[in-house]
Amino acid sequence: MLQIMNELIKKKIILIFLISLTFGSCVNNEYAIPEDIEVQDFVWKGFNAYYLYQDEILDLSDRRFNSNQQLESYLKGFETPVNLFNSLVLPTDVRSTLIEDHSILDFPVPKRSFNTNGMEFGIFKAPTSPDNLIGYVSHILPLSYASDQDISRGEFFYAVLNQDLESIPFTEENYEELLINYQQDTLKLLMADFDGNSLVANNKRVDLVKKPYQYPSIFMNKILDFNSQKIGYLMYNNDFSKNYIEDLNATMLDFKNELVEKLIVDLRYNIGQGSYAETIAEIASMLSGQFTGEILFKENWNLKAQSWFEQNQPDSLITKFSSKLFNSQPINSLNLTDVYIVLNGNNFEGSSAIELLINSLQPYINVHIIGNKTKGDNLGSITLYDSPDYDFFGKKSSHSFALQPSTLTFTNLNDESYENGFFPVIELCSEEDPLNLGVLGEITDPILNQILNYISGNTGINSPCNPLDFDIIYNSINSQRPSDNGIFIRQDLPNLGR
Repeated sequence: MLQIMNELIKKKIILIFLISLTFGSCVNNEYAIPEDIEVQDFVWKGFNAYYLYQDEILDLSDRRFNSNQQLESYLKGFETPVNLFNSLVLPTDVRSTLIEDHSILDFPVPKRSFNTNGMEFGIFKAPTSPDNLIGYVSHILPLSYASDQDISRGEFFYAVLNQDLESIPFTEENYEELLINYQQDTLKLLMADFDGNSLVANNKRVDLVKKPYQYPSIFMNKILDFNSQKIGYLMYNNDFSKNYIEDLNATMLDFKNELVEKLIVDLRYNIGQGSYAETIAEIASMLSGQFTGEILFKENWNLKAQSWFEQNQPDSLITKFSSKLFNSQPINSLNLTDVYIVLNGNNFEGSSAIELLINSLQPYINVHIIGNKTKGDNLGSITLYDSPDYDFFGKKSSHSFALQPSTLTFTNLNDESYENGFFPVIELCSEEDPLNLGVLGEITDPILNQILNYISGNTGINSPCNPLDFDIIYNSINSQRPSDNGIFIRQDLPNLGR
C-alpha cells in the first residue's frame, strides 16, 4: 500500500512539473485559446518551454503572467506571429527560426545537385595589369562535363569568346557575367600559360557546357603507403546529412579492408552546413569502433527542461557510440587512434557538424585539426509543431507554422564544450597557391604533402603562402557554401497538456 501511495505522489509531482514547465503554475491549460492568437500562443509556449535562453527573456518568464487572460492580452498586442517571434529572440541569436509553412519540412532534403559545367575555379588580379584578371582551375568535378574535356587542375584562362567569337578578357566588372551567370549554351574558355609574371596565350580553347549534375557522395578516396603506414585519404565535399551516410560507411569498409592506420579527412572543398546529431554519432562510430556503448556527447537544455529530462528521461540526454546505422546496417569501424581533419580555404571555419564530431571524439582519440580555427558553433535545435507534444503527428491543421528554436548545447564525455572553437595544430595558407596546386591525392599536392610531413614528425617543412602575393578575388567553392543551419536533434518531448 505504501508503495502504491509513493507512486501516486511521484506521478502527481511529475504532472505538476509538466504544467509549470510550459508557462507557470498560474495558467490553466484547459483554457480555450482564441483562434486569432493560436499561432502566437504556440510560439510563446514553445519558446517558454524549450528556448535555450528562456531565463534571459523577461517576457518568457514563468512569473510574467498570473492568468491565461493576462497571457491572452499580451499576445493580442502582436499583430503577427512573426512580430512576437522577433520580440522573443535574443539579438545575438541568428539560429532560431519561425517557419510559416512547415510543408517545406515534410520532404527529405535531396542530394546535392546543380547545373554546372564541372569546373571549379578561382580568379586573381594579373600582377602586371591589375585591371585584368586571370582564372585558374582549382579542380574538376568527377564524371562532370568538364571531366571529359582537355582541362585540368592548375591550368589558367584569361578570356572567353562571346557569341560573335570575339575575345573578351576578364575584368572585375565582367567576370561574374562571363564565367558564372553566362547565358549562352557553351562557355568558350581561352587558355594561357602563366609563370607568375608573364601571361601568354597558348592557342588552346576549351568549350564547357552546363549540365544537370548530382555530386557524388565521395569526391575522392584512396590508400596512401607512407613510411610503412597505410593512411586513408578521404576528400569529402558534401554536407554531413543522412543522404550520404551509407556511402560513407561503404568507403570506410574499403579503408577497413586495407587495414588503414590513420585517416585524413580533407574538407578544403566541403560546403559545410549542419546535420542531425544522430548522423554525426554514426560518423564518429565509423572513425572509432572500440568504444561502442560509451558516451559520445551530452545534451544541455535550458534549466527547467534539463531538470525534467534528468528526472524522467535521463537516457535521452546522452548519445553513445553505436555499432549500427539508422537502418540497422552494421557500421564499418576503423578503430583509429588518429584522424586528421583538413579545414582550409579563405574564412572556411568548418561547420557545426564538424565541431560536434571533433569535440565528441577528442576524449577518445587524437583529432588533429589542419588549416583554420573553427568558429565555435555549439548550438542544437529541434523542430516544434503545434501539437500537444510538439510532434509532427497530431499537429493542428488550422495553420502551417513551425518553430525551430535554439534549444541546447553539447558537451563531450568530459563535459567539455567548444564555444571558443578549436585551434589547428598546423595553420595552412588561406588560399592555395595557383602556381603550385599539384595533383589532388598525390604528394605533389602541397597541402597533402604538409600533412604527411606532420604525420611523420617533420613539422618544420611548410609551403610558402601565395609567395607572389596574388590578389585572389573569387573562389567558386566559397560561393557554394550556404549558411550553416546547425545541428538538429530528434527527441520525444513530454506532453505538456497544451
